[in-house]
Amino acid sequence: MTETTTIEPVEAQASFPPPPRPPKSFRIVLNLNYRETRMDNVLLKALHEQDENASLKIISRGALKDLFTKSKIEIKGQRAKSSSAINKGLTYVDILGY
Repeated sequence: MTETTTIEPVEAQASFPPPPRPPKSFRIVLNLNYRETRMDNVLLKALHEQDENASLKIISRGALKDLFTKSKIEIKGQRAKSSSAINKGLTYVDILGY
């Protein structure tokens, strides 16, 4: 199965304004061609592929799970779970504290 995840500037993708970014957070924009049943695997891969935040680039699966457990990962201002599904299209994921 080939998955397409791109991380691009928001201005180049959307004609509507993105949701406000929380202070002291790192935002990653996922652009999926199809719905994913779990976000943890997609987010981990996208974090490893990005070059903007060095500490998140090398994050382990266990450390990412800890961020989910501590409610440090949000979608549209709401707590995200590692088992949350991600719909096709743009998804703005904010990681608090980075």
